[in-house]
Amino acid sequence: MATPPGQQPAQPYGQPTIIINNISAAASSASFVGGASLRRRRQSLWVHFWLFMFTAGIGNVLYGMHVSRWNRDRGL
Repeated sequence: MATPPGQQPAQPYGQPTIIINNISAAASSASFVGGASLRRRRQSLWVHFWLFMFTAGIGNVLYGMHVSRWNRDRGL
């Protein structure tokens, strides 16, 4: 069976399905919304060390409460 000029031959199967998995690009754009980073704030070992040295542990409690409140207010 010959194909007329200007036409492509018929394929016995349907169009191929192409799936592009852009998880990394979607995740990076979702973490930057409205100029505020939505990453969970972690507690710093060095901040705790220096607070312990200079505030006898009271600063550690206040710093821990600050970081916990920051994460809770943002739902992280």
